[in-house]
Amino acid sequence: MEPAGPAERGAVRELRLHLVTWNVGTASPPPDVTSLLQLNSLGPTMDMYVIGLQEVNSRITNFLSDLAFDDPWSVFFMTVLSPLGYIKLSSVRMQGLLLLVFVKHVHLPFIRDVHTHYIRTGLYGYWGNKGGVTVRMSLYGHTICFMNCHLPAHMENTEQRLDDFEKILEMQFEGESIPSTLDHDVLFWFGDLNFRIADYGIHFVRESINNKRYNLLWEKDQLNMAKKKEAFLQDFIEGPLQFKPTYKFDLYSDVYDTRERKSLFWFNEKKRKPAWTDRILWRVKNLCQHASKEGEFSEEEQTISVTLNNYISHMSYGISDHKPVTGTFGLELKPLLLDPLVTLSPEGEWSAEHDVLIRYSAVPELPSSAWDWIGLFKVSFRHVNDYVTYAWVEDDEISSNKDSKQVYMSAAEIPDTGGEFLLGYYSNNLQSIVGISQPFQIQPNRTLIDKDLTQEENSWMQKPDNLESRDEF
Repeated sequence: MEPAGPAERGAVRELRLHLVTWNVGTASPPPDVTSLLQLNSLGPTMDMYVIGLQEVNSRITNFLSDLAFDDPWSVFFMTVLSPLGYIKLSSVRMQGLLLLVFVKHVHLPFIRDVHTHYIRTGLYGYWGNKGGVTVRMSLYGHTICFMNCHLPAHMENTEQRLDDFEKILEMQFEGESIPSTLDHDVLFWFGDLNFRIADYGIHFVRESINNKRYNLLWEKDQLNMAKKKEAFLQDFIEGPLQFKPTYKFDLYSDVYDTRERKSLFWFNEKKRKPAWTDRILWRVKNLCQHASKEGEFSEEEQTISVTLNNYISHMSYGISDHKPVTGTFGLELKPLLLDPLVTLSPEGEWSAEHDVLIRYSAVPELPSSAWDWIGLFKVSFRHVNDYVTYAWVEDDEISSNKDSKQVYMSAAEIPDTGGEFLLGYYSNNLQSIVGISQPFQIQPNRTLIDKDLTQEENSWMQKPDNLESRDEF
């Protein structure tokens, strides 16, 4: 998808969002996530991936290492998605809870005000084994919030789950102009929500599942029951549960819990009753406002809408006792941001044989800073700090007029091997990339190539002598 041009102004556009929730049970990443991320889908590619994990390994040695370096799951998904043109826009971690957001490069200039937050609910709010992690942003001028939660376990803790989620909804982001969680245009709520199937016995539940009569279980699903009674849940929408309950499975199996466990009190715990613990819901603010008013809601007023295209579990993944769940969505919106804050491009041919130039222009509204910089990135860059080199927009400026400015980069900083790259303008005040160039080629350093060829020729010319000396023996 290309940035909006003059002909597209005012047009509605659809963004494709793929959302994953998975309790990974402290396991390492699997060998392949092609089906999980629908990378072989015949349809249009995704514009955004949002990945919420629970129970990421948070033992003290792992957690301290992950504070200094990216955790193995983040590295894994960056390795998969960055060659396909996705950048890790944001991430937030609280012990075993991890939330990752990836977007296509082309959308970066239209994503602003990215903020993260987390809230602990374990051990009366002092422990982060349960709670929620959140990423929020402005996407083409519309406010979007993603909330990954891990709520208390066990059948009897429904009220605790509801109390904890209500507390999580009350979290406030830093910043005066940032809306509260429920005041975002769209809020996605997902995770290991731990709601169970009440009343029915394990045999009836398993028989219903075996016969694929999932609808027999819906009315006793604790979340469905709570949505009918709790006012703060009634605006949340969920797709039909047309897949098997995703918990609890034997590892590397599609067989439900077969093991009986001995507790501390020396009697066997019952096998766990299957349940839809892993869920994805969403809430659209303007629909909530419409529902509370009389009269019709005109399409002109509805500047953003959400359509669920696919809501499934993935039975082939067996690294934990939960199966991952994905939701694929279409976000139809009227862009409120039509132009990037900065447009930039390379000037002339680029190579490491000479200093190179960048030309950029900024709109008057850009809150520029002496700490703004322009980064040179490989097209497969993973995140905003994954640059090859950079130039300060003020310190490295060489010319300026009313329409544009020029910045230089030293030849010594340009990769000798060349390749495909792009430029990104990073705003220190906005803490994000606010302009990005089209991909372009950097030519290999011919001096280096000639030197390599000379070395190869010299090496080749010496080979006959070596062969002759061998023949003498």
